[in-house]
Amino acid sequence: MRVAGGVMRRVNLGGQGLVATSLGLGCTALTGSYGPADPDEAMRVVLRALDGGVSLIDLIDADGEAERLVGKAVAHRRDEALIAAAPGAARWEGRGCVFRPEDLGRACDASLARLGIERIDLFVVDPGAAGAPIEETMGAAGLLQDAGKIAHIGVRGLDGNRLRRAHAARPVAAVAVEYSLWQRRAERELLPLARELGMGVVAGRPLGRGFLAGRITSQVQLGPGDVRRLDPRFSPESLEAELLRLRDAQGVAADMDVGMGRLAIAWLLARGGDIVPVPSTRDLVHLEMNLTATGILLPEPLKARLARAFPLKED
Repeated sequence: MRVAGGVMRRVNLGGQGLVATSLGLGCTALTGSYGPADPDEAMRVVLRALDGGVSLIDLIDADGEAERLVGKAVAHRRDEALIAAAPGAARWEGRGCVFRPEDLGRACDASLARLGIERIDLFVVDPGAAGAPIEETMGAAGLLQDAGKIAHIGVRGLDGNRLRRAHAARPVAAVAVEYSLWQRRAERELLPLARELGMGVVAGRPLGRGFLAGRITSQVQLGPGDVRRLDPRFSPESLEAELLRLRDAQGVAADMDVGMGRLAIAWLLARGGDIVPVPSTRDLVHLEMNLTATGILLPEPLKARLARAFPLKED
């Protein structure tokens, strides 16, 4: 089965009026985290994503350089873009990546300045990262919301109990979590709880940092500055075992006559209308392939085959 084009749906991320499209654009790859990136090509990727109907621009794990690039790209198209950002980008500005509640205001202001915008649509905090009470971090984020600097609060890095506490302190619109066919841990607790509490899910790394697209078969392919070298899943021993699973999934892709990357995104989209995958790419060709994934319908028997290839693992 070939898919000529995607179908970009509107998605309610939570019950607070945050509306996105069914597919977002991750920005981690735009500035070199996954290998050399060309700024002009990166700019074209962001603009083409907007042209293709993508609204959610995910800067949660991106650096300050990516924020500046996106800011330029959306300068005259601000109403088309839903910007998601996190205070972690400031680690590229000479600070550590752990933020105390009192640091959030400074980090938010810095992101606003780099982006050249007046308000961040979704500001994602990690309430447990600094060791401060969750309620303090959520309170600090709430002050930014009250001041009009952020529209909605998102969270990441929390287990179920702490997610409940965060939501009780200040309403959470969305949970940002790594979620893919390769990494299904979110299904155990976070996904059901997010749905119970009325939150959306921003699914980061939906292609497993390129693994599910079949492009990474050896650690030798990763350059010295590639962040995937620090990920134990990309060790030679792990890759050897995981590639066997990938081959089983590639058989499903072959039966459907679609690329494995598009199939992996389609699998996530089929998990529910409250999930927005945000694949990151620095390449226009890969972006076009990602966009067409929204038009793939997965029959139940093929979903079952994919689940057998990449089962939900025991912790």
